[in-house]
Amino acid sequence: LKEAVKEIPLERIVLETDCPYLAPEPNRGKRNSSLNLPHVAKEIARIKDISYEEVIETTYKNAKALYRMK
Repeated sequence: LKEAVKEIPLERIVLETDCPYLAPEPNRGKRNSSLNLPHVAKEIARIKDISYEEVIETTYKNAKALYRMK
């Protein structure tokens, strides 16, 4: 997945939790929930060498566009 994150433009990424038993580090082995999304966003920011805030802002906009929310 980390290689995919490098290749996919941030404008094409949304954050979600569709895998209840595959939590990100540091919660591996525990049940996954939307409370883990900040960990995912931080890792995306690290991989792409951008700010956490940029990841949150952009993926939020992406999700709103995907679900046609204003």
